[in-house]
Amino acid sequence: MELKIIDSTGAEKGKINLPVQFTEPVRSDLVKRAVLAIQTHKRQPYGSSIDAGMRHSAKLSRRRRNYRGAYGKGIGRTPRKIMNRRGTQMHWVGAMAPNTVGGRRSHPPKTGRLWAVKINIQERRKAIRSALAAVMHQELVKARGHIVPADYPFILANDIENVDRTKKAVEILGKLNLANELARAAQKSVRAGKGKLRGRKYQRKTGPLLVVSRDCLLEKSVCNIPGIDVVKINNINAELLAPGTHLGRLTLFTQAALEKLGKEKLFM
Repeated sequence: MELKIIDSTGAEKGKINLPVQFTEPVRSDLVKRAVLAIQTHKRQPYGSSIDAGMRHSAKLSRRRRNYRGAYGKGIGRTPRKIMNRRGTQMHWVGAMAPNTVGGRRSHPPKTGRLWAVKINIQERRKAIRSALAAVMHQELVKARGHIVPADYPFILANDIENVDRTKKAVEILGKLNLANELARAAQKSVRAGKGKLRGRKYQRKTGPLLVVSRDCLLEKSVCNIPGIDVVKINNINAELLAPGTHLGRLTLFTQAALEKLGKEKLFM
């Protein structure tokens, strides 16, 4: 597949053939497995306190002739704590057991649980190649919700990697007919549910992905543009190419990135 090379002014500079990685059949099931495996490694362990439901200081003895004991009182096996007494008579309430008020949970979540899911390296690479093939299908990109330029897909010239100003980067993206896409990605909405109370009140849409060949100034110049991600070609993964397991993210490669992908035979 041959694509046009577009420079920072929006003019056509030449053409380039896509590497063999883009010929992989699109496998949504494989990409979903790879994305979920990445997400499990980001999950933070959580669990309840080991003392939850067991924090009272009272202790009830079951031994014979112990003061404040329960021996001979005819009570069941449910653990109890003493609330008050009258003379030698103690008054208890059920405590600590899972079936009592304020008691511990029977099987609480534990921090030692391993959430991470492994995936075979060949399977992971195949998923990346499948996601790469999907970003070149305009129908899949549109179905994902992106506002796609009429001449998409196309390749960016190498001079865009040297853009060092956010204002200039926005101007270049506007010349590439991505202004509507940037406006869509800039909109934010209030999250439903308790996530509003946990530091993630707002949600944003996912915008374009820019793939470069090396550490460059473009990474810093677009970091403040909502929705845009910049990644080096050797660091791409299934989650960046298919966020939320949905194939077809609007992705723009630089010419040097594609040449590096083909020359070094990455993800093969």
